Amino acid sequence: MTQMATFCMTNMREEVMKLNKMTISNDTVNDLPCEVGIKGKQSYYLSNRGNAISSRHDIMATATLTSIRNKYDEHDNPYGIINIGISENKQCFDLLKERLIQKDMHHVEESHLQYADWRGHRFLREAFAKFLTYHCKASSPLKTENIVVLNGGGSLFCALSAVLCDPGDGLLIATPYYGAIITDISLYNNVRLFPAHTSSKIVKGTNRPFQLTVQTLEKGLRNAKLEGIKISALILMNPHNPLADIYSESEMTEFLEFAKRNELHVIVNEVYMLSVFDECETFHSVLSFDRIPDPQRTHVMWGLSKDFSASGLRVASVYSENQDVINALATLGFLHGLPGTIQYQVTQLLTDEDWINTVFLPTNRARLKEGHEYVTHILRELDIPFLNRHAALYLWADFRKFLKTCTFEEEIALWNRFIDNKVMIMCGKAFNCCEPGWFRIIFSETASKLELAMMRLKMVIKEVEQEIQAENGLCSCRQNVTGNLNSEESNGAD
Repeated sequence: MTQMATFCMTNMREEVMKLNKMTISNDTVNDLPCEVGIKGKQSYYLSNRGNAISSRHDIMATATLTSIRNKYDEHDNPYGIINIGISENKQCFDLLKERLIQKDMHHVEESHLQYADWRGHRFLREAFAKFLTYHCKASSPLKTENIVVLNGGGSLFCALSAVLCDPGDGLLIATPYYGAIITDISLYNNVRLFPAHTSSKIVKGTNRPFQLTVQTLEKGLRNAKLEGIKISALILMNPHNPLADIYSESEMTEFLEFAKRNELHVIVNEVYMLSVFDECETFHSVLSFDRIPDPQRTHVMWGLSKDFSASGLRVASVYSENQDVINALATLGFLHGLPGTIQYQVTQLLTDEDWINTVFLPTNRARLKEGHEYVTHILRELDIPFLNRHAALYLWADFRKFLKTCTFEEEIALWNRFIDNKVMIMCGKAFNCCEPGWFRIIFSETASKLELAMMRLKMVIKEVEQEIQAENGLCSCRQNVTGNLNSEESNGAD
């Protein structure tokens, strides 16, 4: 990454010339919506529900499809889109490939090809129980019968919302939040997210931007009641997506106590728990707590997609002491189960403690730290404020001074300019951020692609800065930005 820290202006000019020679269609990016909705013609062959599902769209899903259809490849499509907007860890494919082609992975038993316990084969759940007991620092050994393994985090959110909520119910969640959850919980179940809005402003009772407090949750719950929406559960993500905040044990306990007082289930997603890459940060899993305020309503998720660079395997688990919840999820496992051969391979992976602790995790964390350092170097060079966290795969960055006006329309316009220049980061609207101008940038990309992606991003920023200078003055959005972040956050410091 040392070479990545210095940009060659000649290469930048060459890149601009090459991109300008391309014929770029703006139809797709200009049509990208700001939120989930329905568009397009109704099909005669589908039910009303089928048409609603077929026509459903959101920013994140549309962006993913756009980048896949014009995916960058160094040899076959060098002017395609480099996607550093979708949260995937692409830095450790070499490690995973080497491990997955070992002889112990290639074993098939008769039971692997037959119907099995829809919670997951017992050998898989035992592996998860042992793995999570160790890495979550559980206060006592986790029980195999309290675990269900399904095909991915999206399926788990879908299944949990189905068994915890009735149609029309709401799940309380702080903004900004991982936007794909909207589809996860509503596609089949007609359950909605209800936002508890946070702000970048440091106000009384907070010490960092977008800080979640119990007061914020209480306000969100009151607003839901005023709108006649029954809130059945609270969703917490730790480490957070997209902020990368790590909630302390005391903060998490306060949130869980709030849920207990209001008889709310809590879905705790800890899918980034092993992607903390700096010794200055400490993560506390809920499963490590000596006392969980309401264990019968607390359900903890973890999977392989993020921490193990394996989003394509589609493997995620939930741990709950509530056997009614576990049994209901097991029933849905009929629709969301894993192939037996995959269950066996994942078991081999999770039980290889030596490889995990001495090869994969140290290397992964070192590469995440390197990617983080590189992207933060470029952001500082461009004088772009960001939240300097040391967890997960991304940064939450403040591009507000590059908006002509402080509107989500201008945010989408800037986003489209990035896509036009073949780099995709994710706009704040995709996370229901209440303030326009924030973007999530993924740094868990391979070094060469990350360098090129940031070069393309830098070109866009330089162009926008020149346009702003030509307009001979700063817009109101730019004038108000510095007051919304304290000096330490604005400089990207801890």
